[in-house]
Amino acid sequence: MKVRVRVWDLPTRLFHWSLVISVIGLIITGNVGGLWIEWHYRLGQFVLSLLLFRLAWGVFGGHWSRFANFVRGPLTTWRYWRGQTATAVGHNPLGAWSVLAFLVVLLAQVVSGLLSDDEIAFYGPWSAFVSGDWVSWATHYHQNIGKFLLLALIVLHLLALGFYTWFRHKPLLPAMLHGDKYLASTTTASSDTFARRLLALTVWLVCAALVAWTTALN
Repeated sequence: MKVRVRVWDLPTRLFHWSLVISVIGLIITGNVGGLWIEWHYRLGQFVLSLLLFRLAWGVFGGHWSRFANFVRGPLTTWRYWRGQTATAVGHNPLGAWSVLAFLVVLLAQVVSGLLSDDEIAFYGPWSAFVSGDWVSWATHYHQNIGKFLLLALIVLHLLALGFYTWFRHKPLLPAMLHGDKYLASTTTASSDTFARRLLALTVWLVCAALVAWTTALN
């Protein structure tokens, strides 16, 4: 018997959609440049606070938002790739690794941006604390490597969504909107109480304060 089970708690869903909107904003403002570079910087700060929150929420969040409950080892991932059945209440094994890849690439892109100096209209607030070689490398990575890695991951993500929706007939987006899936009645649900949401808000505010403080040190 299948029942409606809360898989994605509200904080995880808000993180997801806030990140989607912010990354779109980063791509637009980064390519337009000019006076928009200030908004690019502000969005970068916001994304960094989101990433720090997600790392913390991966430990303390709802059951299926915790890394320990959705990241699988290489052998399980390989078996899933080969078509063997794998339990995937939240992210499937491949999806889990794509989530980690997004977090790592986005974190590298934001940090490299905070270390970079385009020698025209912007220098990152952390560039004053590292050598010129590090600044040059970070600027090169941010403009010529990380940006394209991120775009490649976005394309792969969209292709995967389309594949699961139209070929596997398992649309993934609805659950990220309302948080629920129809699963076996014995499936563990993610806690999504008011207290948990308040905890998530507190965690994000701490992360945002940490980002604001560290980017104002120069």
